[in-house]
Amino acid sequence: MKVYLYLWITLLIPVFVSAKEKIKVACVGNSVTYGYLLPEREKNAYPVQLQKLLGENYIVKNFGKSGATLLKMGHRPYTDQPEYQQALDFAAERVVIHLGLNDTDPRNWPHYRDNFIKDYTELIASFKAANPQCKIWICRLTPIGDRHPRFRSGTRDWHAEIQKEIEKIAVHTEVGLIDLEEPLYHRPDLFPDALHPDPEGATLLAQTVYSALTGDYGGLQLPLLYSDNMILQRNKPLLLSGKADKGEKIRVKIAGQQQTTCSGENGKWEVTFPPFEAGGPYTLEIRTSRQKQIYHNVWIGEVWVCSGQSNMAFPLKQCATAQSAFRQARQPQIRLFHMQPYEETNAVEWRPSFLDSLNRLQYYRTTGWTETDTATIGDFSAIAYYFGKMLNDSLNVPVGLILNAVGGSPCESWIDRRTLEYDLPDILQDWKHNDMIQDWVRQRAGQNIRQANRKEQRHPYEPCYLFEAGILPLEHYPIAGIIWYQGESNAHHTELAEQLFPMLVNSWRHYWQSPRLPFYYVQLSSLNRPSWPQFRDSQRRMLQTIPYTGMAVSSDRGDSLDVHPRYKKEIGERLGRWALANNYGKSITPSGPLFRSVRFHNKQAILEFDYGHHLKTSDGQALRCFEIAGPDGLFYPAKAFIEDDRVIVTSPKVTAPCVVRYAWQPFTRANLVNGDNLPASTFRTCLLYTSPSPRDA
Repeated sequence: MKVYLYLWITLLIPVFVSAKEKIKVACVGNSVTYGYLLPEREKNAYPVQLQKLLGENYIVKNFGKSGATLLKMGHRPYTDQPEYQQALDFAAERVVIHLGLNDTDPRNWPHYRDNFIKDYTELIASFKAANPQCKIWICRLTPIGDRHPRFRSGTRDWHAEIQKEIEKIAVHTEVGLIDLEEPLYHRPDLFPDALHPDPEGATLLAQTVYSALTGDYGGLQLPLLYSDNMILQRNKPLLLSGKADKGEKIRVKIAGQQQTTCSGENGKWEVTFPPFEAGGPYTLEIRTSRQKQIYHNVWIGEVWVCSGQSNMAFPLKQCATAQSAFRQARQPQIRLFHMQPYEETNAVEWRPSFLDSLNRLQYYRTTGWTETDTATIGDFSAIAYYFGKMLNDSLNVPVGLILNAVGGSPCESWIDRRTLEYDLPDILQDWKHNDMIQDWVRQRAGQNIRQANRKEQRHPYEPCYLFEAGILPLEHYPIAGIIWYQGESNAHHTELAEQLFPMLVNSWRHYWQSPRLPFYYVQLSSLNRPSWPQFRDSQRRMLQTIPYTGMAVSSDRGDSLDVHPRYKKEIGERLGRWALANNYGKSITPSGPLFRSVRFHNKQAILEFDYGHHLKTSDGQALRCFEIAGPDGLFYPAKAFIEDDRVIVTSPKVTAPCVVRYAWQPFTRANLVNGDNLPASTFRTCLLYTSPSPRDA
């Protein structure tokens, strides 16, 4: 009997020891922690999912309280709730605090914000007192979406202020910081009420907290642009980055140089090499103690992002010069990275499984860098290819082209969320029915997602989507600049486009942390759409107001019936001229004539142009497509002739001219060019009367 009793006790001891040794985790928070609005909260709340991830060596308890504030003078202080005392009594070894969302209520933050740091510090101290051995993490808040009823009336701004305060508190109290905004900010579809995550959102929260507590970030992970055959940017500090498990030692070797670092608390790491000159091939090695990744045939040269909508995506195999391009397709110093969508935005209904992938921002196929040959150039952008070839021919250095262009995409889909939330929040509201967005764009998106089974189904045309799915994954890959061909899906509203395009440029420059990042774009071509003359002129005027930009004119290569003209070689090379002149200091004319000024004298309009040397007509015929108007604003066809690189415009029907316009037709056969045979841009002079200059009097 004693033997059996001894054996029984012996068997039980490990059980008792095991239970005693389990690590207790307290999840402190508000309704997001509690799991408010979640179906089967007991199964889907993030602390429950965290328990499954951590396993049997942990005990995770949910101490969330819906509506709780961090502020002690708030409308529902967490420290006044029974959950708070229960959390203290639990005496956890790990404490995760997510409070502050409800402090954005107008009853709280405007009045008591000065108490936030003090109240949070005292809360942290109370958990340290309950268990002096505990480790504490405080959390940057989960997002509050633009659909929230108080978003613009204060919540947006107060939420941002609280995030900064939480970051300060983490530093000064020496506790861990978990960013719960980053994994969810670009997933508004996971927030049915713009505040509380759904089960998938709760899963992301659990995974984020799990990684912070354990340091497990899935091992060595590298950006999608890292592959064999890659091109790295020359003559700039070379930033290489990735993720690894917390505290991993990272060794990076390239071109005979080595950098070493350690991954941070959030698993992120980066190294920066001094600038390299063009050259190769090299091997890029990235190693941890347990893993390695080796990339071969790596070169250093010039890297450009090529983006926009269908005219940038237009494949080389369909352009007018395809045959000659294929005959010289082997270009080993030109490397292509083609971000191809899984589905084009054609007039079809997408299958539900793909719609689910869209919501997860999985829009592009996995790809890698390729060399340029007959097998790779056919489906690649014709404009990007000719741009890259011109640079390679002129500079004799490797050129890398990153193509990310989506047919029909509007400008707003390429702008980051933060910019639109602050600068143009109205465009985010109910985008599927928002008339700020072009009718065709909304209709095509509606057709593609017709089989969606969730209200907040996403689409590539949604504001911010392509930035989130197509730009963020580039992970700040160092580049020389951007070429852009887009506008067809914004030409319905010129004034709105004049707001959106500068936002786009600034958004991308901020992302790449380069305020002078070159941004060269294509002016829309000729097509029988009535709004296009105004839009083209708007593009010209923005060239004057947005620094470090250039514009390639394409109206002379338009098609009256086809939005996709086949003449792309010239357009790519015109973009190349801007880059060669501005980026690389080549003595080359970057543009055709651009309207500079007008003077009115003796019933004549006298026009002067930038890049207006050796003015002539492209066909040897008389100048055409000039119009002139007087104070009544009525335009009449005008006679125009060239004199000393100026254009003189008159009409017998206009005795007091005060405004001139050129190529002001949707489809134009205008023929003014400069000595380099580059076409003049559409333009209209200022509508205000300009007095004669003294020398003309």
